[in-house]
Amino acid sequence: MNITQSPKTYKKPSNKSILLEFLGSMNLAISILVVLAIASIIGTVLQQNQPYNDYIIKFGPFWHEFFSGIGLYDAYSAVWFLILLGFLVLSTSVCIYRNTPVMLREMRQFRLHAKAKSLKSMKHAAVWQAEPEQVTAAHLIQKAKLYLGQFGFQLRDEVFDNHHTLVAKKGSFNRIGYILTHVGIVVICIGGLIDGNLGLKIKEWAGEIKIETRDITAKEVPAISRLKADESLSFRGSITLPEGSSSNFVFLNVRDGYLVQELPFSIELKEFRVEHYESGQPKSFESDLIIHDNEREKFETTISVNHPLIYRGYAIYQASFGDGGTQLELAVRPFFTKLSDSNQPPRIELQGEVNKKLTINTLQGKYILEFEDFKQFNIFPNEDKNINKQFINYGAMLTFKARDESGQAREFINYMSPVKLEGRYFYLTGMRATVGEDFKYLHIPVDSNASVERFFKFHAMLNDDARLLQMAQATVNSAVRAMDRGNEQMQQQVAQAMVRLTGLFRSGGYVAIDKDIKEKVPQEKQEEIAKAYMGVLQTALENMYLLVLREEGIDISKGISEADNVFFEDAVSALAGLGFYGAPFYLQLVDFKHREASGLQIARSPGKNTVYLGCLLLIIGIFMMFYIAQQRFWLMVVQAEGDGKMELIFAGSTNRNEFGFNKRYRKFSEQLKALLLDNK
Repeated sequence: MNITQSPKTYKKPSNKSILLEFLGSMNLAISILVVLAIASIIGTVLQQNQPYNDYIIKFGPFWHEFFSGIGLYDAYSAVWFLILLGFLVLSTSVCIYRNTPVMLREMRQFRLHAKAKSLKSMKHAAVWQAEPEQVTAAHLIQKAKLYLGQFGFQLRDEVFDNHHTLVAKKGSFNRIGYILTHVGIVVICIGGLIDGNLGLKIKEWAGEIKIETRDITAKEVPAISRLKADESLSFRGSITLPEGSSSNFVFLNVRDGYLVQELPFSIELKEFRVEHYESGQPKSFESDLIIHDNEREKFETTISVNHPLIYRGYAIYQASFGDGGTQLELAVRPFFTKLSDSNQPPRIELQGEVNKKLTINTLQGKYILEFEDFKQFNIFPNEDKNINKQFINYGAMLTFKARDESGQAREFINYMSPVKLEGRYFYLTGMRATVGEDFKYLHIPVDSNASVERFFKFHAMLNDDARLLQMAQATVNSAVRAMDRGNEQMQQQVAQAMVRLTGLFRSGGYVAIDKDIKEKVPQEKQEEIAKAYMGVLQTALENMYLLVLREEGIDISKGISEADNVFFEDAVSALAGLGFYGAPFYLQLVDFKHREASGLQIARSPGKNTVYLGCLLLIIGIFMMFYIAQQRFWLMVVQAEGDGKMELIFAGSTNRNEFGFNKRYRKFSEQLKALLLDNK
């Protein structure tokens, strides 16, 4: 009789199974995780949501555009990041869907149907012989159950046709660890999607909101750039509150612009306090806040760094501090003007305020003063060995920009009090044309009254060509009388040379004189002429300075003091540096009324608790996978046939900690062999 067996037909997998296989594959999940990990590293190293000008300065125009195009300046809310996060959720969920039922079934299985041949081929396996007349299979199994049971194993045995099998297993919850780990990843990603501002991006694509890029006040921001209190599921914004002011909105930095996010309550800053270390670094700072809420009673609270206020699901952090609009008393001292009718250097009194602008008129045109910052304390390391202090306070400092009529602006920092450098006191004023440059400092020497009056009077007299010419002629005439000979034409030329050289010096310093020599004098005579020019200039400057001292009532008939001589040298050095200063005036900070401001960061993050839950599940799952080892032991008693001996097969397996399991197996094997084969 011939029996023909039909060949098995190949069944083509369905599209659904192929899709599930792809989405649940390990390769896809690992690829997504690698990209997300790289993006997270970039988002951590590269400071996010900063002004685009900062990025342009740091990376240059080309790389700035490239990084901006791929969304690295807001990596955690970039479209591609959220899409990858969504794919990771989908992939991991498919993996859980496909493998969880299998793992749960495996946890319940004891594998009683294992074959003798399979057990013998295991890495940990032993075979013993027993006399069937002396003991039965059931008796041996019972002895093994009593022994293994004391170690906390789950036991199950079953009698088959020619053998009796006992299985002891432990650590099945190891599989729960795999499930919890994958569920934890899904939960974390869902929390990330909740807080990823995906809804905000969808509204932006739909044209429901528009990013504001203009430098305008919050009241001027149009409705399309404002978000209602209940419109955003998640956000993180900031606001700077001066003392005594309140706000019911925050600014959200979005790429190269911002949005105004309204709050369902308002925050008032009652008082701000800051303490400093000796080095000048802030030691601690805190804000006394008053919360005004129409739905609840107002209450006062204090927040500090690392101690935020959680209110109605909103976290209010103490993030920074700054100036809140300090009132300034200022004096504008023009550089390139003559003495006033009262024979004093000109001075214009002004009132200003930090974070506001002021327009002034000068002989060189209108200037807009933009007061940007004020610091009451400026601590620097002490470089004077004669002072037994590690740090020195340079006092109050004002930062501002001076913008001319063409729109070009230079940034300045001016110290209110004179600073001691190399044993002498100076008023320091620094200037830079661009943010990427270092400040160049002008050192204005102080007189015996610790003021700048003498310096500006000296400079104003140098700006008076008529007085300069009068002084020059008197100097030349005095020199001629001393030699008892002269030439009126030459005397006039020398006097005019003094005036011309002084004019070059006051406008551009030594650089202007050097440029004039190179343009008008043959190269072979430039060094000789330069020495002559310096001599003439030095004479003119000294005589004008002596005139200043005489007008102050100082007797110079016996020469000038060492202090006055040092002042002259420092004043000339300062005048030589006016060419780079870039402003036709010095803005002196006379007095101030300080007003602090607190930088608050307000966040709404409903996905935060979801992320915490996912992290907890992930940690528990990882611990279960690494510290719970799944172990199984089999004892198979094969019935003897005829007069043959009974065969005992003892085997074991584990999925983790092979070294520790090897010691346990040897111990069980030795003790079970002695227990089961003992004929007594």
